Amino acid sequence: MTGRKRVALIGAGIGGLTAARALALRGFEVRVFEQSDELKEVGAGIQVAPNSAKVLRALGLEPQLKAAGYQPRSVVVRDWDDGRELRRTPMDHAQAKYGAGYYLMHRADLLRMLAQPVPGVTIELGARVEALSSTEKQASVTLSGGRKIEFDLVVGCDGIHSLARKTLHGAQSPRFTGNMCWRALTPAGVFPRGLVAPDMTIWMGPLGHIVVYYIRGGQFVNMVASRETKTWVEESWSVESSAQEMSAAFPNVGGDMRMLIDRAQNCFKWGLFDRDPLPWWSRGRITLLGDAAHPMLPFLAQGAAMAIEDAFVLAREAGASPDDLAAALQRYETIRRPRATDVQLAARAQAGIFHLTSPAARLKRWLKLDRFTRSDPKLLNRDWLYEHDVTAEQPAC
Repeated sequence: MTGRKRVALIGAGIGGLTAARALALRGFEVRVFEQSDELKEVGAGIQVAPNSAKVLRALGLEPQLKAAGYQPRSVVVRDWDDGRELRRTPMDHAQAKYGAGYYLMHRADLLRMLAQPVPGVTIELGARVEALSSTEKQASVTLSGGRKIEFDLVVGCDGIHSLARKTLHGAQSPRFTGNMCWRALTPAGVFPRGLVAPDMTIWMGPLGHIVVYYIRGGQFVNMVASRETKTWVEESWSVESSAQEMSAAFPNVGGDMRMLIDRAQNCFKWGLFDRDPLPWWSRGRITLLGDAAHPMLPFLAQGAAMAIEDAFVLAREAGASPDDLAAALQRYETIRRPRATDVQLAARAQAGIFHLTSPAARLKRWLKLDRFTRSDPKLLNRDWLYEHDVTAEQPAC
């Protein structure tokens, strides 16, 4: 390597912080620009599936992941009308089957893990990036106030409303997907003992579904409720809601699920937006990562996982040819874009499986589940996601 290459990461979310750690471990000097004044708790529960757990292990974070994560006994699907169990997939075998565990945790705990100090990484808070530019030899970041800094590589990890994406592809508005979400994070003691099983449970019904699981060692119950609608609020995690509003959006939910909704606390709501897959991610010395490249619906719980995989592959390819970063970006995109696109489109299709309306269609879905899974493994079956291991790949140079 001719000198130590300098990389700017725009955004200190899960993708940006994973990339910072991965790049620093490959010998890069990394600077992360985050417009918020602090790395605060945003969101609630997050699923760290085996494919992303393998990356965190490769980055030296598996002990912290095991300490902070809750490992569910099974993934269970129930009908929200009567609580009937429709499908159960044991997850206590995830380590043996997929090569890594399956963890449920608070998003803030994952961010805290990723933000642990690493030599070669500087995180600059309260740093709003106003413009990006690139030549064949270098890229630059212009901050509010006019300060301009040059780097060997700039990576947009700045989410669905990415400035980096806009710089490369022009202004494009995200697409409202016709789905609203509510989330709630409730102390487990609020519910009767035994009401919440030590599983990740998906309650399905017409035009919606609700996901429930423990985090923080079983101290809290995380709930995410999705509902198809023609109206929405802004694409934000921080619009406050209430158990009453969430309950009103799911009037036909009964039994145990009704009690969970009615007693929910710390409720927020947001509209679900996505974008179509991009034909390319990189130009000059600027590239995209995570939601900036491939924002997706949460119905496969793989948005963060894809950003984590992106980060590892980008660092590996850049480390393989630090003096030819243009070639590294080509390899990164060649490796990552097909998989990310597959997951992005499969997450869209999953809504059609989750939200069937007629009783006949819903019954047919489960009676023919095995045939559906064989004919299209991206529907319902998760093996194609969880078995993937970017850490086992060799650099593509």
